[in-house]
Amino acid sequence: MHYNNLGKAGLKLSELSFGSWVTFANQVDFTEAKKLMHLAFDHGINFFDNAEAYAHGGAETLMGKVLKDFRREALVISTKIFWGGEGPNDKGLSRKHLIEGTKNSLKRLQLDYVDLLFCHRPDADTPIEETVLAMDALVRGGQAFYWGTSEWSAIQIESAYQIAEKLHCIPPSMEQPRYNLFYRERLEKEYSPLFKKHQMGTTIWSPLASGVLSGKYNQGIPKDSRFAKEPHLIPENLNKQVEQVKELAKLALELGGTVAQLAIAWCLQNPHVSSVITGASHIAQLMENLGALQVKTKLTPEVMKAIHKIMSKEAAY
Repeated sequence: MHYNNLGKAGLKLSELSFGSWVTFANQVDFTEAKKLMHLAFDHGINFFDNAEAYAHGGAETLMGKVLKDFRREALVISTKIFWGGEGPNDKGLSRKHLIEGTKNSLKRLQLDYVDLLFCHRPDADTPIEETVLAMDALVRGGQAFYWGTSEWSAIQIESAYQIAEKLHCIPPSMEQPRYNLFYRERLEKEYSPLFKKHQMGTTIWSPLASGVLSGKYNQGIPKDSRFAKEPHLIPENLNKQVEQVKELAKLALELGGTVAQLAIAWCLQNPHVSSVITGASHIAQLMENLGALQVKTKLTPEVMKAIHKIMSKEAAY
């Protein structure tokens, strides 16, 4: 396992991290969560990701029970605030919800602080100035060490940096964007000026494109799959993507790995990716994800060109 700095910050994150979205408190109970988190840690993962919205807080509650097994200083824990409930002030990025939502998340996680605190989405109903001031207060108050954004536009992030400078507030340190072989433009193009100007870190999610890059949908849509349960997630060009995944799988096989490992390893090649958030509902899946570290060592310039050739048959954006 390699450990990357979070952009220009001194904090070091394992290049592969472990997230709780979809799985914790839905597919994974306490016993399985304990096994998965311990195995992840034993293989060098130190960063565990969560959010108040995951399983309506259940994912944080479940992770919090397992975290008591570990030395707090050995871990990097994140959560994200935006969707906290159905009340008018239970969601968004107002000062009220950010502070109350963080307090509730910490209670569920059974922690005094999180290392990373994200604004889970932009909030059109709250001025960015109010959000920056609230996040500054949370960091200065010791509830979080670093704050950042998730799925904000480059314009919104730049505005947050400018407001922080103007008000002498602590600026954001990181963004958590979706990034994979099929979804690249935001991180590679839109954020490019931010990397140059602010040296922002990123903790990317969906490296397997909701499972497409695992080969799960190569033979159709399984009844128990995410696409079967949430058909609105199905991409319009799924058939084309599946054809590309089949070609990627052949390349992965030549490298002694799986297409999922190849897809994760490819994400790790981007120098602006601080950590790739992976998920797993069982031990075999976690071990396969960890195998991406071996595949990463085989991604020569020639292999990267082969991947580009496969993906360029249709624009990967």
